[in-house]
Amino acid sequence: MAIIALEPSARPRREYHPLAWKPLSLIVAAVVVPVALLIDGYGYNIDELYFIAAGRQPAWGYADQPPLVPLLAALTDALFPGSLLALRLPDLLVVAAGVVVTAQIAREMGGRGRAQVMAAAAYAIAFLGQAGRLDTETFDVVLWMTAGLLVVRWVRLRGEGRTGRSADLPLFWAGVVTAVALQVKFLIPVFWAALAVSVLAVGPRDLLRRPALWAGAAIAVVTTVPGLVWQTVHGWPQLQVAAALTGENAMLWGGRPMFLPLLLLVTGIPVGTVLFCYGLWALLRCPDLRDHRFLGWTVLGVIAVLLAAGGRFTYVGGVFPLVFAAAAVRMERHRPARWWRWTVSWPVFALAALLPLVQLPITPVAELRQPTTPQERSDMLEAFLQLGWPELANSVTRAYHALPPATRDRTTVLTRYFWQAGALEVLGTRQGLPHPYSGHRGYGYLATPPEEPGPVLVVGGMNDELRSMFSGVRQVGTVEGRIGLGIGTPIWFCEGRTAAWSRIWPLLRREDAARRARPGS
Repeated sequence: MAIIALEPSARPRREYHPLAWKPLSLIVAAVVVPVALLIDGYGYNIDELYFIAAGRQPAWGYADQPPLVPLLAALTDALFPGSLLALRLPDLLVVAAGVVVTAQIAREMGGRGRAQVMAAAAYAIAFLGQAGRLDTETFDVVLWMTAGLLVVRWVRLRGEGRTGRSADLPLFWAGVVTAVALQVKFLIPVFWAALAVSVLAVGPRDLLRRPALWAGAAIAVVTTVPGLVWQTVHGWPQLQVAAALTGENAMLWGGRPMFLPLLLLVTGIPVGTVLFCYGLWALLRCPDLRDHRFLGWTVLGVIAVLLAAGGRFTYVGGVFPLVFAAAAVRMERHRPARWWRWTVSWPVFALAALLPLVQLPITPVAELRQPTTPQERSDMLEAFLQLGWPELANSVTRAYHALPPATRDRTTVLTRYFWQAGALEVLGTRQGLPHPYSGHRGYGYLATPPEEPGPVLVVGGMNDELRSMFSGVRQVGTVEGRIGLGIGTPIWFCEGRTAAWSRIWPLLRREDAARRARPGS
């Protein structure tokens, strides 16, 4: 019997089911309520300190990222000084919105309420841990998945036989979403490149011929030009930072050999991992998802590119919801085999949700103690990176104000690491400290110390390396406190600079990048 391939207009229309608002509202509440209650349990995260400091110096771009998140952080801190709730609320709302976006992807694929809720719950488990701090990855993930949603919507409209501008409008808006994503990170072109190759390989090739797609792409390009110009003028520091982060990934996370195991881990064990693997298989193999087969190859392409480039495994998170949705829709239509059905049952979902919940700042600060071993530091890393910043600012402020007034007025404050500079910018300037400088990572591109001769108060660093830049070096203090990343850091008074900052500063930035690229440094 001959098999007749149906054109998109001749295929039977699938019912477009209502969005399951009631259960989805419960999932949103399950994300928002515990995080909101504990959102200021500790203190600023090191990246949040940097975002505020960078955003206070508005620019079209920064060495390590586009401008959106730093500007948002600085604006929020200016409107609500010192409020962690206000600073982190946009991130929390974005994560909550991702619940609905994930459910909508499942709906566009033909999923009823059960599939929508299953996919949304898997997303919530995978990304709940990101909801309690301001972070570029959270915004990037939700913007990726929103672009994916719009592509999936175009596929549905095409499958229903709709044509014309209104049917192609989702592709235009996908371009607008891409424009916003390019103001957060420069990563979303990886998604589009993988999607383009996949569409050329398995279809639907007419996606790439839609004028609406290219109109949206034009908006994305035009709005990114100022940031690209900034990078060009400054010698593309983004590439240097990316190379340094590749070395950091190898040191902290095991590099490429650990990419796939850690990728599966962050999907949300066990349900997220099961849904990710099953959903990827379903996209690539199942006839009832053939219209979305290109998405399966897109996911594989994204993984391949990031793995080859030495990127962080968490960068793949933007395609998780596409795979979760495909798995949930497939399970709703075809009940899984009994032997593994239990892995995606609601009791297992509930147990899986406990893991991200326990990562929230539940333990009171008084019950925490300073880690003394690398394993202890790893176990409490998230809390550790949020503690000790007021103590750092207080200790440096005491050392600064202990200087004679005539000396103090000429003194520059310099830190070894960007998070120390961020803490002094956000917390120390409130106590009369001058704006700090640091050559570490992107902070080194924010500003260079003034060339006027004068002493320098240096936070961190080694005596020997400081003596290569100054003729006189003496320790005048130590960061005092009970717990935190900066506790015990020496504070140095340095004078007699041996060269101009215009010569020292580029060397500091290059040495920092080289050190970060060397495993074990």
